[in-house]
Amino acid sequence: MDEEALLGLLPTADIYRRTRATQYFEQLKESSNGWEICAGALASGQYMGNDHVRFFLLQVVENYLKARYPQSDEATQQKVKTLIISLLQQQGVDSCVEKSFIRNKIAQLFSLVYVADYPHRWPTFIQDILQGLTLGVNAIDLYLKVLMAIDSEVVDRDISHTQQETQRNTLIKDTMREQCVPQMVESWYHIITSYQNSKPEVVCACLDVIGAYVSWIDIGHIANDKFVSVLLQFMSVDVLRESACDCIIEIISKGMDPLAKMNLIESFTSILDRAGILNPGKDEDPDYLAKLARLVDSIGTNLIINYQKMSKSSNKENADLMLQSIENKVQFIFRFLCDEDDDVSGAVANFTHDYISVLKQAGPLTAKQKENIGSILMAVISKMKLDESYNFDQEGEDEAMFQEYRKQLKVIYQNIGQLEPDLVVTTTHQFVENVFKAWKKTNDVKYADLELGVLLLYQVAEVFPVSHGQHFSGDMSKVSSLQQMMRLMIECNVCGCRHIAVQLQYFETVVRYEKFFQHETQHILPVLTAFLDERGLRNPSAKVCSRAAYLFSRFVKAVRSHLQEYIEDILKRMTDMLTVNSPDNGFNHRLSSEDQFFIYETAGILIISSNLPVQKKQELMKSLLAPIVSKFSDLYTSMCNDQDEKRQEAYAESLNHAMAFASRSSKGFSNNQTMKVCGCVEVYTETLQVFLQALNTPVHRSLLQTGVRQYLHRMVVCLEAEILPFIPLAMEQLLKHADAKEIYDFIPLMNQVVMKFKQLIVPFLQQVFLPLVQTIFTTLSAPSDERDTQATNEKKMLRRGYFSFVSTIVSNNVAEVLSSLESDNLTRVLRTIIEGATEIPDPTAQKSCYNILKRLVELWGGETGLNGFDDYIYKSIVPCCFLGPSKPTFDLNDGQTVLALGESALCMRAILAKLGEQFCVFLLTDYLPKLNVSSQLAAEYCQALKSDNKTFKAYTKTFFTRVRS
Repeated sequence: MDEEALLGLLPTADIYRRTRATQYFEQLKESSNGWEICAGALASGQYMGNDHVRFFLLQVVENYLKARYPQSDEATQQKVKTLIISLLQQQGVDSCVEKSFIRNKIAQLFSLVYVADYPHRWPTFIQDILQGLTLGVNAIDLYLKVLMAIDSEVVDRDISHTQQETQRNTLIKDTMREQCVPQMVESWYHIITSYQNSKPEVVCACLDVIGAYVSWIDIGHIANDKFVSVLLQFMSVDVLRESACDCIIEIISKGMDPLAKMNLIESFTSILDRAGILNPGKDEDPDYLAKLARLVDSIGTNLIINYQKMSKSSNKENADLMLQSIENKVQFIFRFLCDEDDDVSGAVANFTHDYISVLKQAGPLTAKQKENIGSILMAVISKMKLDESYNFDQEGEDEAMFQEYRKQLKVIYQNIGQLEPDLVVTTTHQFVENVFKAWKKTNDVKYADLELGVLLLYQVAEVFPVSHGQHFSGDMSKVSSLQQMMRLMIECNVCGCRHIAVQLQYFETVVRYEKFFQHETQHILPVLTAFLDERGLRNPSAKVCSRAAYLFSRFVKAVRSHLQEYIEDILKRMTDMLTVNSPDNGFNHRLSSEDQFFIYETAGILIISSNLPVQKKQELMKSLLAPIVSKFSDLYTSMCNDQDEKRQEAYAESLNHAMAFASRSSKGFSNNQTMKVCGCVEVYTETLQVFLQALNTPVHRSLLQTGVRQYLHRMVVCLEAEILPFIPLAMEQLLKHADAKEIYDFIPLMNQVVMKFKQLIVPFLQQVFLPLVQTIFTTLSAPSDERDTQATNEKKMLRRGYFSFVSTIVSNNVAEVLSSLESDNLTRVLRTIIEGATEIPDPTAQKSCYNILKRLVELWGGETGLNGFDDYIYKSIVPCCFLGPSKPTFDLNDGQTVLALGESALCMRAILAKLGEQFCVFLLTDYLPKLNVSSQLAAEYCQALKSDNKTFKAYTKTFFTRVRS
């Protein structure tokens, strides 16, 4: 060994020595005898006690065992066997007290040798290891670690294996069952009975081994009086009971015949119950209780799985026996489900849920089953309550875990509601009524009780088998109960509770039951007031403010037809929230800019949906947008004059938000309430004129252009021809000195304009198409560093955007924009489409290109088409449809590429439709022979071409697969 290099393994080693140690490690791994050097050092015990060096040596040997050992000769196998025996014998040396990570690595080595050599090269492996147990507790500990490592290599279902490894593992398990499992089982019994007092940690490790191996060995080896009596004894020993509990869970989870499984579980349950283990006291350790709860959960879920299997068979008698066995175990649910520790309670959630599912399928409930369900419902409601320690200001891991636990309880609650809806409605109504009335009477109810009442009211919606929020139609008894709870919640001013948990749940609930307010409009005003005052949008909690902003917008949309008399008052109350924050004035309220998006949208909806005269709507919209415009101009001037980069960025953010606010205010316009009908065209176009100045910005160009584009998108949606005069100016400024990303971001706006205005936009498009395309070409051809992945990706996206733009033109009846180009320019554009389909390995772009060519064939092909275009079809488009899919880069197994292939097939179908039979003659006699396609395959291709689109698309993949093979 290179002792100097090994010094680099010490924690105090400098970078030079560490590097040298790493190099030495790689050298030993690569050399033919490096592993032997390390094996010799390990076997001799030369570095015993030096954990760093010993781990280093073990890693080198491990690398060899994984990579080369399975193919080694007999002599090498003997050397490895000597190493294994030496490592085992070292465990009997008193001075051998190795750290756990060293023992784990040694165990891993043992397991690698085992799967390579057993049963053919080393059939007595297990027996040889068993002989080492006489060496003492260290050897026993290693033995158990080896068995767990073998389980990981051979049995663990979470690890994927090749077919060859699976066959190897099956052989190993089959041979072990025949040759050594009985001896292993005896060794386990010896260990757990001999060391239960002196070395409980070794007993726990052995129980883990038993639990791991019981899944594939004969259950009779473990499920017998000898073992079970010891396991039950351990259930009363503090340091052993959790491991014993886990072991029993594994035993009863073993795959077995349903009746045998039921008998096994009945036996265990009976013994555990008689011993009082399944009914522990309240003062027990929570970790142990959680283990016991898992045991009960496993008992129940295993029985239910087997009941479901039996239910599918014709043996009703056995199925009834299994159902009765399940019913007898339900009593154990309550002790754990009601436990104050959520981990304990949550551990029986699966059994609880599955039991309810069984009752759904089993038919009418018996009196006892109804009693069980009632008890479960009460336990679930009780456990849903927030704990006093819940930290609402800084929600951490504990709070997240409780929310997950609460979701489990909600699912159980909902399932009970599906099983016994009347019970859930009645129970919920009673709880809600008691809590709300107590609050109304004294205002002295714990927030957790109040929040739970509102939550249950929210959750009871799941009991109503309705869609689209129609909770107030159908079964009038339930509807009446729900209406009463809603009335009580509002009339009792539940949201007057100052705790944010109650306030948040209140607003969630009123929005969920928005249809209630269509029936009882008198309750709208108190809810509106709550949203607008310190309980909602002006709440001291930013969390409540933020959620209220979103929920208020939803509430207003739902009840806007009933808000006519309140609209102007609501807008006045919202005035101080309709402001643009800036570096100069800071934040005037607790709403973030993202929250204000909803506020501006709500204000716009209120104005637009009102019954006010057009002139009044116009005045209100001006009042809404005028502060934005005024602030925008001031902010823009400040940004341009300020030299501080951070402040410039802050100004730019505020300007972007201002434009976004104006955009969101237009969300309320519709096909009926258009911008023109509401008299708001001038207000928005004047605002646009102000925003357009941001396109000349000297700083933060990208951020501000994003805001202008967003606003233009909204105006294209809301305006008609009034927007068209602004497009040329916007385009000129947006594309001035634009980079690839900016052009790509602009193209969707152009596509939107084309799709909406079509022929109206043709004169403008004819002017701007070529300059825009030339700008794109120039940008794409500009040199860039191949290592700059961002620049490469931006060019890729720009190329896609360009093809999308051309596709939009040919698909929206404005193809004259292309046909009116001079011949050279049209040829250049068409060439880019052909190249996009054939030369660029981007299936998304290729799909667009083939789609463009198909549309051009449909528009310009045939006798009535564009002069000379048929010749172009034969010379360029047809070869394109064959060349692209023939290339190695065209991956026929890739989903996106197959879509591109489908578009090329549709293009060929379009050509056939335009050119007719003469096209098939051309393929058969001229083109396909030039590609060395056999006459039989060519005829087959043409026959498929004449079928339908679906058939030909499927055949095209087959054709190119054969051509390329």
